[in-house]
Amino acid sequence: MILAKKDEKSKKNAPLIGIDIGGTGIKGGIVDLKKGKLIGDRVRFPTPQPSTPESVAEVVAQVVAELTARPDAPDASSPVGVTFPGIIQHGVVHSAANVDKSWLEADIDAMLTARLGRPVEVINDADAAGLAEARFGAGEGVAGTVLVITLGTGIGSAFIFDGKLVPNAELGHLEIDGFDAETKASAVARERDGLSWEQYSVLLQRYFSHVEFLFSPELFIVGGGISKRADEYLPHMKLRTPIVPAELKNDAGIVGAAIEIALKHKLAK
Repeated sequence: MILAKKDEKSKKNAPLIGIDIGGTGIKGGIVDLKKGKLIGDRVRFPTPQPSTPESVAEVVAQVVAELTARPDAPDASSPVGVTFPGIIQHGVVHSAANVDKSWLEADIDAMLTARLGRPVEVINDADAAGLAEARFGAGEGVAGTVLVITLGTGIGSAFIFDGKLVPNAELGHLEIDGFDAETKASAVARERDGLSWEQYSVLLQRYFSHVEFLFSPELFIVGGGISKRADEYLPHMKLRTPIVPAELKNDAGIVGAAIEIALKHKLAK
């Protein structure tokens, strides 16, 4: 009995594999759940085109196989956390903006569990990034509502309350001035419309002010590739709520996927 308890305790916060499925790349890593950092380098393969469920599952299997072959890999039967760029409810895909439409209504949890031969839990990509930021990044230790907003091809969002995720908050699709917010204020929209950073900050101000009014968060965290350029636009914005760039950068999805699977399987505190 004592040995069993020790073994169970040793599994808590043990490293796990996280996979981040994106529209252009599928990347993964071994995550140290005590530090929220990757152990060793990331593995990345291009997202297959067309990005059908079968072709994506094969690439995910390649990433997992490469990581599992490492000396410091988790046990080959350990669960794997995966992100997906769409709404995920009870393991089923309900939107697929940047991948093949054949994903719609697919049971991605069951498909990847069968392909990998080990337990898999899938989480929305922005939710995963938000979970990682709340646990190990800019939102660590912040009570109340933290909103993580990712600016990229669209606008992703994660709603965190007292460190816990409220899944599938699609705040990029709020209608502002008659438009879906992400059609005007995403990073891709800035490039498409040839906006300077100062001009872009006006659109972001409109968006964040609206979200602030609706939810009165304690903190905004801005993620996505352009979070590296936060000093170009955040200083132009005036909000009641503190707003800061994300800290985990490109590893946030991988780390968040591993956190999610650990929480679901009671392998993390």
